[in-house]
Amino acid sequence: MTDLAILAALVACAGLAQAVAGYLAVRRFAASPRLPVRRPRPVTILKPLHGAEPMLEQALASVCALQYGDYQIVFGTQNAADPALAVVQALRARFPGRDIAVVVDATPHGSNHKIANLINMLPAAKHDVLVIADSDVHCAPDYLDRIVAALETPGTGLVTTLYAGLAATASLAGRLGAGWINASFLPGALLARWLGRQDCLGATMALHRDTLDVIGGLAALADHLADDFVLGALVRRQGLAVRLADTVPATTVPEATLAKLFRHELRWARTIRTLVPVQFVLSAVQYPLFWSALAVLLAGAAVWPLGLFLAAWAIRAAVAHGIDRALGLANSGLATPTPIWLLPLRDIMSVIVILVSHGGDRVEWRGQVLHATPHRRASAT
Repeated sequence: MTDLAILAALVACAGLAQAVAGYLAVRRFAASPRLPVRRPRPVTILKPLHGAEPMLEQALASVCALQYGDYQIVFGTQNAADPALAVVQALRARFPGRDIAVVVDATPHGSNHKIANLINMLPAAKHDVLVIADSDVHCAPDYLDRIVAALETPGTGLVTTLYAGLAATASLAGRLGAGWINASFLPGALLARWLGRQDCLGATMALHRDTLDVIGGLAALADHLADDFVLGALVRRQGLAVRLADTVPATTVPEATLAKLFRHELRWARTIRTLVPVQFVLSAVQYPLFWSALAVLLAGAAVWPLGLFLAAWAIRAAVAHGIDRALGLANSGLATPTPIWLLPLRDIMSVIVILVSHGGDRVEWRGQVLHATPHRRASAT
């Protein structure tokens, strides 16, 4: 048991090293000079809708209030009775000068309902620059400026953004969900990019219409659960870069119960496991509080694992606080800070999700049951 405790402690130390490296990647990102907007081209933002989710009006209002010259917003749903349409109607009254189009079309296209919705919405788009943004994205006033600046960089085919977590409620589930996004996903995504990866993060995806046409249009994504991953791969296949914009919007963490949060994170986990299985298994290393707690259990009455656990907790807390301070997330209202006392529970839950994800390929997504399959397609039940 002592040998196993030492092994768990070594894994915990590796996780702490990764946490510090992620923080340094965040610092580097935050300190990078901002790209100038050379040509503020007209933009169409495509916003697929599905239900009146928590904080929907707040998220959509942030898009209507952007400080950008010429842009259009296309909202779309596949259900004429979708309650999100009432939210859009209220926003039209609040922003009478905003160019807003609404598409209601139930035409199916493949197994991915979000992509089917976007395919139906695309004919209403007026402009060449297309920004596909999830309905739960909350953005700063210069969101489009930062995206267009990145897209106009030579050699760029696709622009994506990091994002933070904004809890819809003060519940334990909301804080845990936001904590994973802010303290694990966000620095992890930056660290991966620092190491050479060019992943597309699906909350925001921006590209020129002709780039979309060259890769086969939205139809090329219609049967993929991880449409963002596939879009990024198709763009890179054209010899174009997937660039990160220097803005960090937030996404709503809507879950108010641990059961709902667990199902949501299980969907993420099973999707990622299907796409990059080796990297997914190795990602368990990034939760040092789990491994140091395991060392405490395995070492019996030994004192040193407890010291390691407390040190790991202190380092994780310092890193989480440093990330928030470097990006100014809490001050901007675009993130929910994770309380220090929740960090051990957050790491333990993350490892449990990884373990459970190997028990099947079934995922639940906005009322739809899909199966993430090894060939990267999504099959409906």
